[in-house]
Amino acid sequence: MRIFNHDIMNCTHQQVSGNYLYSGRVLGLTEPNDIVQLHPALRTEWEAIVAHYKRIGLCHSHNVVWDVSSALRLAHPELKTSVFYFGDAENPQSYRSQQFRKENQRWHDVVQYMNNKNNFMELAHRLNVTVPKTLCFLKKSELRLNSEILYPCYLKPSVSVDGMGIVRCANRQELMLALYDMPEDIAFQIQEEVLAASFLNLQYQVKDQKLTRYAATEQILDGCSHSGNRYPTEYQPWELVEPMAQWMFEEGMQEVFAFDVAVVFSSRGPRYYAIECNPRYNGASYPTGIAQKLGIQSWICETFTTSLRSLSDVDLGGIEFNDKTGEGVVLVNWGNIHRGKVVCLLAGSHRQQKQLRRILKQRFNESLLEDSSPELSFHPLESIANVN
Repeated sequence: MRIFNHDIMNCTHQQVSGNYLYSGRVLGLTEPNDIVQLHPALRTEWEAIVAHYKRIGLCHSHNVVWDVSSALRLAHPELKTSVFYFGDAENPQSYRSQQFRKENQRWHDVVQYMNNKNNFMELAHRLNVTVPKTLCFLKKSELRLNSEILYPCYLKPSVSVDGMGIVRCANRQELMLALYDMPEDIAFQIQEEVLAASFLNLQYQVKDQKLTRYAATEQILDGCSHSGNRYPTEYQPWELVEPMAQWMFEEGMQEVFAFDVAVVFSSRGPRYYAIECNPRYNGASYPTGIAQKLGIQSWICETFTTSLRSLSDVDLGGIEFNDKTGEGVVLVNWGNIHRGKVVCLLAGSHRQQKQLRRILKQRFNESLLEDSSPELSFHPLESIANVN
């Protein structure tokens, strides 16, 4: 039995719209005897999401506490804790951070250390993990705009969530402008641009005091921000980040964490570069957990925008996940419907995923102009089950 509280308000920037609605996406990872804390704003969608999960055969907790404060978790120290981020990314000295430190100092400290991109680079060099050329600084006054900097490059705050504050600089002038807008005493790094064919998310899990490989997925990016994931991927460079994962495990890391890895093609085959660590659950963790519970072998998870504002208005007729065929749509981050966004897992072959995406966009009243997928006629999912 565990207490799940995957509220993200303690580790996201205030500019992240609707961040208080994200706590609902963990529901699909829970088991019936668990306790799950959800934001009270999600209460109006409870009946609809429970009905959806029942129809697709996804078991989950019904023991809901409509409060995301830490008081309940702290009141039951005998129960295992599952949180999105074990600490406070915005303010490591806060009272909340102190609470986590008292609860499990080793876990807290390794999370805080690895959430810093400069620390990640220091550890990578120490463990001989291949990374892009990166210059690290504690503050702007340390930087000298010299020939060591390769353009184009990325200016990155050492602590950043969801790509906030990351700026691509094509030349020295753009870098200077980006630096001008950054506070003086913020630690940062300047990293050479990697011309990647793909970016991977390699997830690990600590369970029963053992470190295991959780899933390798291919990232779907919107600029520097994560917008989805695809599974499976032909690239499996676990050996690249394994030394860092093992180090984190030995330092006390718990639950799920992940590494971002760039794939670069060369005449000798693909080359891999570790970019950063997410010492926490991330956007890929929730569809991964749901897919594993449902036995889904091929899926893509994406964010859809919609004019709808209630799950009861979402029409999944004919395309909802079918546990007999292993194909269809699963709602993952459902609370964001209040802000006109829904994260959906699309299970099936690549062709079926395209079909499902097109149908969902039609039903969510989203523009189809940006979709370059081949035109497919509408059929209920059951009739395309054998299409490769």
